[in-house]
Amino acid sequence: MSSTKKEQQRKDEDITPTTVTNTQTATSLSSQIKQQQQQQAVDKAIDETKDNIRRTADEARKDIPRYTQAINEYHEHTIQVTVEMTNYYLESQKEIINSFQSAWVPAIERTYAAFWNYWMSPRTLTDIYARTVSNIADNTIATTRLVNNAIFSNLEVFKTSIHVTRYNLKEFSRIGVNAARTFEQTSRDTTAITGSKTELSSS
Repeated sequence: MSSTKKEQQRKDEDITPTTVTNTQTATSLSSQIKQQQQQQAVDKAIDETKDNIRRTADEARKDIPRYTQAINEYHEHTIQVTVEMTNYYLESQKEIINSFQSAWVPAIERTYAAFWNYWMSPRTLTDIYARTVSNIADNTIATTRLVNNAIFSNLEVFKTSIHVTRYNLKEFSRIGVNAARTFEQTSRDTTAITGSKTELSSS
């Protein structure tokens, strides 16, 4: 019987390392499968996010002609309103000047002619006033043009800032990826060193 016990003990000793190795292999495979599943879940989530962003960008691109049209319509409307306001103002001034000239200019000119020369004539003053009004109208249109140009130049600055932001974000992403890879490698090295020490101490 004692020889049977010894044989059984030898069989148990032979089985134990194999069982431990099989358990470690199974645990390792299970861990690898979980990591792969997690990696696939992360990849799927990121791919879905990319698709959502792509769809959103496509929808935004579809709106560009509408925005361009709105800006053009705004620009045209601003110019048209400025021209109409100027025309209304000039027409009213023309009516006022005509009324004033027809009623008072002959009498005032006779009075001025008796005492002064014609440089203070109502006609001369009216001409000066008409030129001043014309200059104001021209300046209003020029100012509108300047404001519109400022808006469009600010759009160009905004476009440039978007490009710079895109470049910076790309660099920050690259830095983040490099940091994650470094962390991953450090973790693997630490795990490998710790695993080696554990195996040496258990031997």
